[in-house]
Amino acid sequence: MQQLATAIGEVRARIARAAQKSGRDPAAITLVAVSKTADIATVGEALALGLTDFGENRVQQLRERISALPEARWHMIGRLQTNKVKEIVGKVVLVHSLDRWNLAEALDKRGQALGVAVPALVQVNIAGEEQKTGFSPEELPEFLDSCGQLSALRIMGFMTMAPLADNQEEARPVFRELYHLQERLGQRSFTNVDFRYLSMGMSQDYEVAIEEGANIVRVGSAIFNLEQ
Repeated sequence: MQQLATAIGEVRARIARAAQKSGRDPAAITLVAVSKTADIATVGEALALGLTDFGENRVQQLRERISALPEARWHMIGRLQTNKVKEIVGKVVLVHSLDRWNLAEALDKRGQALGVAVPALVQVNIAGEEQKTGFSPEELPEFLDSCGQLSALRIMGFMTMAPLADNQEEARPVFRELYHLQERLGQRSFTNVDFRYLSMGMSQDYEVAIEEGANIVRVGSAIFNLEQ
């Protein structure tokens, strides 16, 4: 547990330095611990050490962990199939991976059935990588307009992933572009859209992401000391 405490402390310190470097309050940055490689006992230890938010990529593992640790705040960060929507709506605080229209419709339909709002982030493929899903920047205005007809879905901002690189500075232009894109779109009026969050940055590049405007970072291996 001491090793875990040290790792969490180091990540928090790095978050604080990056926030201060960009003139921001470290308390405004949400750390989502990506726990997919950690066993449930380790996740429980992380919770006891003060982490509150955890992210999972797979629905089945997410369900099991919500059941075991319901006091944590759980995020769905992986690609979500429409037939799995019913298993997570009302149980997670945020879906980070809204990457297509039929998923938006499925989330909204389930939210209406349960009488709950469904907070989600739109996944944006800034770098245009073919192996990654998400909307292109050009597609966003039309998609956000269309979301106005979905009464339960709540768009809370954007998420992106930068291409893997040895030097985190290579990710900076991707994060900067999404920040400016959100700024521009934020000047327009969209129904059921709140540009509150930018989920950018993982273990290899979260500091640069914070410097460029991220207020949610998804950190796994730097906390749990395992390869993601």
